[in-house]
Amino acid sequence: MPSDSVPIIDISPFMSGSPDGKTEISRAVAEACRTIGFFAISGHGVEQDIIENLREAAHSFFEQPEHIKRASQHPVTDTPRGFRELAGEALGRTIKSDATPDLKEFYHYGRESWPDDPYFSGPEGQNYFIPNLWPEHPATFKAASLAYYAAMDRLIVEIIHMIALALGLPETWFDAKTDKHATAARLNYYPLLKDGPPPGHIRSGEHTDYGMMTILMGEDEPGGLQVRTRGGDWIDVETRPDFFIVNIADQLMRWTNDTWLSNMHRVVNPPSGSKPTRGRLSVGYFFQPNYDALIECIPTCTGPGNRPLYEPVIAGKYRDLKYEQGNDVGDRVKT
Repeated sequence: MPSDSVPIIDISPFMSGSPDGKTEISRAVAEACRTIGFFAISGHGVEQDIIENLREAAHSFFEQPEHIKRASQHPVTDTPRGFRELAGEALGRTIKSDATPDLKEFYHYGRESWPDDPYFSGPEGQNYFIPNLWPEHPATFKAASLAYYAAMDRLIVEIIHMIALALGLPETWFDAKTDKHATAARLNYYPLLKDGPPPGHIRSGEHTDYGMMTILMGEDEPGGLQVRTRGGDWIDVETRPDFFIVNIADQLMRWTNDTWLSNMHRVVNPPSGSKPTRGRLSVGYFFQPNYDALIECIPTCTGPGNRPLYEPVIAGKYRDLKYEQGNDVGDRVKT
C-alpha cells in the first residue's frame, strides 16, 4: 500500500463476522495506520438517510443569520457544547503558538444522557459529561444530530475491534477502556466569505487529533481535507457523504509506541478559480477513551530493543491540555 494516499477499505467482510474477513480487513487497516494514519471505510452499514438528515439540518442551522446562531452559544466560555462563531478556535496553536484562527464555525455536542453514577455525575465526570444545548431552529436539528451520534456509537465498536486485531491483541482488548467514553461530535461549517479568506488564514490549521480515533463525514466540495505524508508532502483526501474517513489520534499513537501514526492534517481554502455555491460541512466524531483510562505502551508494541517512548498519561488530562491550547485564540477574524 503506498504511503502517499488514503485507501478506501470495504469493511463489510469484517462486519459480517467471518474470521477470514476479520483477518483480511484488520491487515489492511494495520497497513494504513502504519503508513499514513488515515483510511476511508465503505460497507459500514450506516443508513444514508441518517447522514443526509444531519447534512440538511446542519446546513439549515449554519445558513441562518448570525444573531440566531449566537443564541446557541454556551454561557460558559470554551465549554465544548453549542455554537462557536467564525474564527473561535485555532487548532494550529496546538502545534505552533502563532497560528492564525480557523475559518470555520462549529456546533459541539455529545451524548444526550448517562447513568446516575459517580463516574458520570461526580466532580470529575462533570468535566466530560456535559449537558447539550439545542437550537430552536431548525426543528429537526436535535433529532438528526442524536441519530447520527447513535450510529457512530455503534460503528466505533466495530472499528475498535478492528484496531485491536490489527495490533495483534484480543478483539475486546480496548473494550474495558472505552465502555464509558465521553466522545464529542462536532459539526464543522466552513462558510463562503464574500471577500475571500484573510491573508495567512485557512479553514483549519494543521494539527493532530487529541483522542483515540476520529470518524469524519465530509462533503465533496472545494476546499477540503489534506493530510501530510511521511515524506512531508500535503495531499488531498477525497471525502464524500457515502463513506467515512477514520484517522488515528494522539492517544492511540502513544498506546502503539508510535508504531501507528497520528498524522498532521488541515483543511484548506477553496482553490483559486473554483466557484462553490454553499459552505462546506464536515462532521467529526472524536472518539475518546474513558477519561480515567491509562494510556501506556500496549504489550505488542514493546519488547527487547523497543522500549516505551512515552510516560503513561491519563486520557482525560491529555485531552484537557490540548483543548486549552486550541482554544487560546486572542484575536478574531473580521468578516
